[in-house]
Amino acid sequence: MDMPVWLDDFLWTYQNLVHALGINGLLALSMYVVLAVGQLSLGQAAFMGLGAYFSAVMTLKFGLPFAIVLPASCIAPMLFALAIGVPTLRLSGVYLAIATIGLGEVLRAVYINVEWLGGALGLSGIPERADFWMIYGLLALAIVALWLIGRSGIGRAMEAIREDETAAQVMGIDVARYRLGALLASAVLAGLAGALGAHSSSFIGPNEYGFEPAVTILSFALLGGIGTPFAPVLGAWILTLLPEVLRGFSDMRLVFNGVIIVLAVLFLPQGLLAVRMRRRAA
Repeated sequence: MDMPVWLDDFLWTYQNLVHALGINGLLALSMYVVLAVGQLSLGQAAFMGLGAYFSAVMTLKFGLPFAIVLPASCIAPMLFALAIGVPTLRLSGVYLAIATIGLGEVLRAVYINVEWLGGALGLSGIPERADFWMIYGLLALAIVALWLIGRSGIGRAMEAIREDETAAQVMGIDVARYRLGALLASAVLAGLAGALGAHSSSFIGPNEYGFEPAVTILSFALLGGIGTPFAPVLGAWILTLLPEVLRGFSDMRLVFNGVIIVLAVLFLPQGLLAVRMRRRAA
């Protein structure tokens, strides 16, 4: 697809930043779907790492085409989420958050200690298969899909669970099924983001998928809000651009994200985009 010269020059100059905005938008949506059912799961960084490493290995070690690698990198974290979903979703609140962070740290330790996966140095030389149109096309598709789901009966059930789990159960909503479904959708989106990130930056390392990224992904959704799928994406874009604006303080990114989480909880509990979706009548 031909594009104007000025746009081509802009994308070339700021390619990494532009790609990061789209990829972080997908990560924000992966957090959105679990918060939409009232669950504080912080396993998105772990799912992202699974998608990144799985896709990189399939490309580098086995030479598979990206058309096969990309969907497979979504299935791998989804299967992992399915395996851990039943025991971990019995937990709630801070206990679920701690459990999912722990699982992420276990996977990070595996990446560091398995030389076949690059060890502590990570994997480099990954082919750049993910471009602007692929990243933003998939982001737009995810936003539209979640928007349509949110306006449907599924969206109403998710909101009911988030507002009052006990009342939702009395109404006949299968809370466990919805929460497991949200976790699987979150894993797919995060795995997709991981694969796209690996094939746009050409390098992945185990420290990219630990505690700090998990907190950062949470801050995307808390800043933007979860009223609509657009809200967490807005939060992701703001927090992705912030280090570029404040380059001298880039090493304090985690501190800024922590402060933003505290301020958002205290003063903006609905996020910056506190707009709720209009849903179709049942």
